[in-house]
Amino acid sequence: MSPVSLRRWSWIHKWSSLVCTVFMLLLCLTGLPLIYHHQIGQLLGNEVAAPALPSTQAGARPPLADLDRVIAAGKARYPDKLMMYMSQEADEPALWFLTMGKHPNDPGFVSIAVDARTARYVAEPPIEGGGLMSFLFHLHVDLFAGVAGKLFLGFMGLLLLVAVVSGVVLYAPFMRKLEFGAVRHGRSARLKWLDLHNLLGIVTLVWTLAVGATGVVNTLADVLLQVWQATEIAAMVKPYEGQPPPAALASMEQSVAHARAVQPGMKVAFIAFPGTPFASAHHYGIYMRGDQALTARLYKPVLVDAGTGQVTDQRTLPWYLTALLLSQPLHFGDYGGAGMQFLWALLDLATIAVLGSGLYLWLKRGRAAKAAAPARTAPQPALAGEGEPR
Repeated sequence: MSPVSLRRWSWIHKWSSLVCTVFMLLLCLTGLPLIYHHQIGQLLGNEVAAPALPSTQAGARPPLADLDRVIAAGKARYPDKLMMYMSQEADEPALWFLTMGKHPNDPGFVSIAVDARTARYVAEPPIEGGGLMSFLFHLHVDLFAGVAGKLFLGFMGLLLLVAVVSGVVLYAPFMRKLEFGAVRHGRSARLKWLDLHNLLGIVTLVWTLAVGATGVVNTLADVLLQVWQATEIAAMVKPYEGQPPPAALASMEQSVAHARAVQPGMKVAFIAFPGTPFASAHHYGIYMRGDQALTARLYKPVLVDAGTGQVTDQRTLPWYLTALLLSQPLHFGDYGGAGMQFLWALLDLATIAVLGSGLYLWLKRGRAAKAAAPARTAPQPALAGEGEPR
């Protein structure tokens, strides 16, 4: 690589790193506990578990309750509120979580856990919005600034990707002089930290690229959903344009049965009720998912007429929403259980070391340059015979 190209790549690496480092450190520090958010939630008592039932037969599962009874349990607790959503976690099929509010877009909604087998009220999980984990989550996702905060962090993520790529370009000629992984001890502390910075940076390269890229995609979630709602969902509900909403809602049990009939082998992930952003004023939005580790993250929307309970349309999600849904669990290491979470935590700590050492090297270099500047400009003492008339 020519000296000019080397200087150019060095400039790109330096400034892309400096601009994003503080924010990347913040994201790594807040992301570390979020990797274990389920476990921490259990320790804090924020996770709801299904109550144990008397066993019928060895290995036999108790029958599931009628969905209309599940909804009735929620309405019995909050008779003045409307159903907004109902959902099930992939790893907890014995519970339905009902979201209810005074209107379909009520920000003051409540969440209720109902036993999917007995249709009995279980608990009212704490609403996200308070507590340490909620604070860390919002700090990590949007800096408490909504969509603007997400887009800003997305731009910081792009700068991180630029810094990583430029760092790899600079690493190749640098390592021609050293063995891979060499850390030069016994010399200056700055040189040792430079070697550690380069070593950890190359070791975490693939992880940083993967987490950085998925993080950028996740920051676009709100924008991508708005595009999808304005295009795909709008086209699916267009035949109902100008019609009044149904006077009475169809049975949820029958509506879900019709959705399962057109999507055999899939399970219900969540249901959006009429008037919510994931449905329409005339429809239930029944979102189906697969039953494998990968397909459980991918949804297929089935629109059901809320008055008749009949399926009116179904479509595969567009590629950009598929990419979003796949990137979310990969970003937090949710695919491979405890082993993957532990690996993600180790790599997160290594990335914190890379970012911190990079900041240290820049500060150290700046101090060294300031210290050297007076030495270059100060008058030099005369040697013997210098300054004397000749």
